[in-house]
Amino acid sequence: MSIAISEDILQATAMNESQFLQEIALLLYTKEKLSLSKASKLARMERMSFQSLLAERHIPIHYSIADFDADLVTLRQLGQL
Repeated sequence: MSIAISEDILQATAMNESQFLQEIALLLYTKEKLSLSKASKLARMERMSFQSLLAERHIPIHYSIADFDADLVTLRQLGQL
């Protein structure tokens, strides 16, 4: 699926396409509608660059207890714990 954003919408927001996509990605990430990986792809940014953008905006990284538990399982499987 693709969505076309008209030039008049971009002009009304005073943003270019890249900035617009970043704002949409930040909003969806903040609302927990997109994962960090998917949001960075939507923003057309490397994951670390997107994380830096989150930090600039004082938006915390979503990291739940379930994420922590999954990371522990992975580390154990890799022999790191």
